[in-house]
Amino acid sequence: MFCGQFGETMGSSKKNTKASNLTSLPGVGAASAKKLVDAKLDTISKVAAAGTTKLVKAGIQAALAKKIAAAAKQVDKASSATKKAATKAKSAAKKAPAKAKAAAGKAKSAAKKAPAKAKAAAGKAKSVAAKAATKAKDLASKPKAERTNKDVATKGGRIGPSKSTPISKMSWFKKAKK
Repeated sequence: MFCGQFGETMGSSKKNTKASNLTSLPGVGAASAKKLVDAKLDTISKVAAAGTTKLVKAGIQAALAKKIAAAAKQVDKASSATKKAATKAKSAAKKAPAKAKAAAGKAKSAAKKAPAKAKAAAGKAKSVAAKAATKAKDLASKPKAERTNKDVATKGGRIGPSKSTPISKMSWFKKAKK
């Protein structure tokens, strides 16, 4: 199949495009690029991976092959770093709206819950105050004779031995004897 008026085929047009990509490397001209493409080293990545030995086998002089291989590795490394950075940026850009939406949802939920929490705390405080008031009222209504230690001072009544327990039975007295 002919592509243009000079009788080029479509396959040779692709070779020329690949060769022109390789000519961006220092030391690679049209003839060297053609040798590399013929040796199936048609991309900068392939040239970088090939190394000096394969470039020499492709028909390039040893000193030039060394220079081309080093330049190809440097360009390939920079290209792969750029691709990685672009991929990370793209993925971060995709995740950003979802993260923002989640944060907004959390904030909205917290804002809705805040009045309910405050209302519950106020209700609890109100009920505790009512209980305390009732207890105070009950204590005030009882005559002093009916009030016990349990009502006034402690919750569980008297702490320690009863008034009727003899001193000799108390633990501190037993320890003092020994």
